[in-house]
Amino acid sequence: MNKVILMGRLTRDPEVRYSQGESAMAIARYTLAVDRRFNRNGDENTADFINCVAFGRSGEFAEKYLHKGTKIAITGRIQTGSYTNKDGVKVYTTEVVVEDHEFAESKNASSGDGGFASAGSRPEPVAAGDGFMNIPDGIDEELPFN
Repeated sequence: MNKVILMGRLTRDPEVRYSQGESAMAIARYTLAVDRRFNRNGDENTADFINCVAFGRSGEFAEKYLHKGTKIAITGRIQTGSYTNKDGVKVYTTEVVVEDHEFAESKNASSGDGGFASAGSRPEPVAAGDGFMNIPDGIDEELPFN
C-alpha cells in the first residue's frame, strides 16, 4: 500500500501549469514544510520539505485557494522517478501525488490577525468546554436543521 498523510505549511505559492491538448488539465506543484515531531539534537524544531503535485480539480483548487504559509493536510501517494540533466547526470526525484487536500486551520488563524475577524465577516464557531461548537448569532437560518 502506498498512502501518505501529511500536514504542514506551503513554503511558496503553488506553481500551476496547464497540459496541452483539447482538455487542458491543471498541474499544481508546491512544497510543504512538515515539522518533525522529534529531533535528535534537541535543537530548534526542524522540518522536512516535501515536494507535492496535484492534478486536475485538485490542481485548480490549489491555484485558487492555496498560498504561501497556508496550513493544509494532504493525502496522496509517493511517486519516484528519474531523468538525466543537461550535464548527463542522472537525477532521482521523489514527490507526493496529492489525492486530497484540505485546510488545517481557519482563515483567521493563518492571517496573523490574532483570530479577530475583519469588519463585515461572519464569526467563526468557537469550541465550548463541553466539546461542542457554539453557533454564533445570526446564522441560525443557514443551518440545514432547525
